[in-house]
Amino acid sequence: MTPASFPELLAPAGDMEKFRTALLYGADAVYLGGPSGNLRAAGGGFDAPALREAVAAANRRGAKIYYCLNALPFERDMAAVPRMLETAADAGVHALIVADPGILRLALRHAPGVPLHVSTQANTTNASAVRFWTDAGASRVVLARELPHREIRAVREQLPETELEVFVHGAMCLAVSGQCLLSAWLNNRPANLGRCTQPCRFEYRIAATDFPPSFTVEEALRKDRTLWSVRQDEAFAALFAPDDLCLLPFLPWFVKNRINAVKIEGRTKGSSYVAHVTDAYRAALDAAKASAVSGTPFPYRTFLPDLARTASRPLSTGFFLARRRGIFSEAPARPLLAKVLEPVNEAENAWAVTVMGKWDEACPAELMLPGMRRPVMAPGTYALENHRGERTGLAASGTRAVLHTETPGIVPGVFVRGTEGTAGSSGR
Repeated sequence: MTPASFPELLAPAGDMEKFRTALLYGADAVYLGGPSGNLRAAGGGFDAPALREAVAAANRRGAKIYYCLNALPFERDMAAVPRMLETAADAGVHALIVADPGILRLALRHAPGVPLHVSTQANTTNASAVRFWTDAGASRVVLARELPHREIRAVREQLPETELEVFVHGAMCLAVSGQCLLSAWLNNRPANLGRCTQPCRFEYRIAATDFPPSFTVEEALRKDRTLWSVRQDEAFAALFAPDDLCLLPFLPWFVKNRINAVKIEGRTKGSSYVAHVTDAYRAALDAAKASAVSGTPFPYRTFLPDLARTASRPLSTGFFLARRRGIFSEAPARPLLAKVLEPVNEAENAWAVTVMGKWDEACPAELMLPGMRRPVMAPGTYALENHRGERTGLAASGTRAVLHTETPGIVPGVFVRGTEGTAGSSGR
């Protein structure tokens, strides 16, 4: 088995900070978008100068940038598309991610030579559809998120040389423009196949309750079955949000079936999410490689707590298995304390940090070093100064401080978090 046969790790970036975080924590490629024309336009995005800067940074690290133009535009939106394509091509992006056939057609004309990846928004669920896209000029297809593993394998078996990409982590949607997944999620009756059971019209009630902070919901005709759990936060709850997807335990399956890229959702989430999830999947992929070569078991449980700490919903296998199952719903909190900015005085082991949560010097603090390295700075082994260089035992959220520590391996961009039981921000 050669290194080229292992999946590429593709991480999200909604802005430059998240982009740099994704590279730092081991992404092979990063997907991002511009101010418009993609499905996360609200995330800020990259204008032309920022895009050129990001491409240059990725090239220096041997990483790639995939630029999203995966919206499904109306006719009034199409006039702006050629310029978007030309801007991305001029910046040197390594691929374009598209969903609309019209944008793909324009990309072939206005960004010739730039590889085209078909977005999961195209809902590609079978080998014939993959062939359609590759015949149209695509070099890679991102399969629909609702595909079970047997269906993914069937596509791979029919198309052994085609590049396939699969989402393995992050928030899941219930519907896209009428292509509802609610029926598939609750009843295994996909609406996209004409089998909708119209669960949006069913009658529901609160069943078992631990209110607050949570309760479970059941449906009138299946009173003994819990359909989902609702977490209550103050006055409102995420009622229609399904579980978060987590396929990290199945990375050896993706290796065995020669999936070209595994993808993390989350361009609108914070940089700490990008750090936790990218670091966990990078280390897990490396462990999967080692396991494949040595024949030893894949130690997936090592990587799950960091994923659970970033999840807004319980983690599950989504549609990947015939019967979805929970992966890891809870983990002890590790509140974010700070992010390292730059060295202040390397000879004195001093680092400028931006404080993200109340940081008490009397408490242990854990460094999030790339490669899932988590050294703990015990009280008395590190010190904090305020921005005026004055020793302080307590740093407030939103301020800048200086961290003095002899812990090796620190680089700009890494996060500092508390240990279990430390008060502060959750970091989600």
